[in-house]
Amino acid sequence: MPKQRVCRILKAGEDALREARAALLAGEVVAIPTETVYGLAADATNGPAVARIFESKQRPSFNPLICHVTGIAMAKRFASFDPLSRKLADAFWPGALTLVLPLRDDHAIHPLVTAGLDTVAVRAPQGFGAELIAAVGRPLAAPSANRSGRISPTTAQAVADSLGDAIPLVIDGGPTAVGVESTIVKVDGETVRLLRPGGVAAEEIEAVVGRSLVRAEANAAIQAPGMLASHYAPRAQMRLNADHVAPGEALLGFGPVRIAGANAAKEVLVLSEAADMKEAASNLFEFMSRLDAAGATTIAVEPIPSSGLGEAINDRLARAAAPRGEK
Repeated sequence: MPKQRVCRILKAGEDALREARAALLAGEVVAIPTETVYGLAADATNGPAVARIFESKQRPSFNPLICHVTGIAMAKRFASFDPLSRKLADAFWPGALTLVLPLRDDHAIHPLVTAGLDTVAVRAPQGFGAELIAAVGRPLAAPSANRSGRISPTTAQAVADSLGDAIPLVIDGGPTAVGVESTIVKVDGETVRLLRPGGVAAEEIEAVVGRSLVRAEANAAIQAPGMLASHYAPRAQMRLNADHVAPGEALLGFGPVRIAGANAAKEVLVLSEAADMKEAASNLFEFMSRLDAAGATTIAVEPIPSSGLGEAINDRLARAAAPRGEK
């Protein structure tokens, strides 16, 4: 019988950096912390390594991955910047913004990363992820470090709970600061399209580019990660914009006032009593996981405004509540 992997959790630091670098250069996958969520990283130029990401996550191969880089100079090795995209990179990198850019003819990114598209999603992360990319010297493909379609992990333990022995190593950088995935945009001429709301609010991007973002249409063709209709889902069903809690339901709250029936909920967690969107985003996936573990068949969710980071929060909740036919 094949030898079973043992998933180890190693605290971020110099030893972790050396071990993660060696594993990635050997074609392995490593779960790493970023400021958004934990990512499952592999050398984006190594086909068998990238294939291990899809295998470990049980992710459909038509769903592209984000390439993580140290910054604009590394990204320009394989992608082309138009003036607006360059302006956005200057404003938000390193940080929680992903840009969808045309691939250069001489790029070395493996086609599995781009799902055969002629564009590539690129982000420059902060913290340990940035240090690791610099140490490896190559872009890292890194989707969220969880089973495909399930709740994204914001702690090292959440990664281990989701992927178990499917991966050999998790680097523990503590809870993630942002708590939701990156915002993804694509510049198309003079139009800037929002393909996925995330850790950078649309209003912040609009202030930099001086124009309104165009939202991706429902059921649009997949141009970037995170566009599947059903995604980020707990095992429990999700009931959004609830005005009451039904018997046996758990409750995901927002703000200082609870809806009717909250006292009888199986469990109650409030994303932010103060209605602070940053706090709510940072708590979202962890609280969804905790309510899911409480054993309720349904999680009722109180209404959350869609302004600022609320757009990203509501996007994740809508995909979590969608029919579960897709991974």
